[in-house]
Amino acid sequence: MRGVHITADLFGCRDPAGLMRDGAALAALCEQLASAAGLRVVARQFHAFAPLGDGGHTGVLLLAESHLAVHTWPELRAVTLDVFVCNVSSDNSTKAERLLDALVVRFDAERVNRQQLVRGLAP
Repeated sequence: MRGVHITADLFGCRDPAGLMRDGAALAALCEQLASAAGLRVVARQFHAFAPLGDGGHTGVLLLAESHLAVHTWPELRAVTLDVFVCNVSSDNSTKAERLLDALVVRFDAERVNRQQLVRGLAP
């Protein structure tokens, strides 16, 4: 088992499209960007923390390659992103980076802290 786990913590999000409070739009965008990056979505689950759209959302895409998780805190203007992909039959690292980069741009953050961890055993 080998893979790459990339995270990004976004602060001071200007959120021009209102994604932090719009779970349906956020879920649709996540699926679109994952597919555009060459990853295969097999399931999704998103949860709103306030039914009237005033709270944040937590969402997960189950990918054939592993997962994407996104958590929004509109009251703090913050978002966390988490992309993990396995690199068993092919190296999906570039796809994971493409997905994360595309999401980071959408939130238009003042500051982004990124981390990357190589996971698993070497071949």
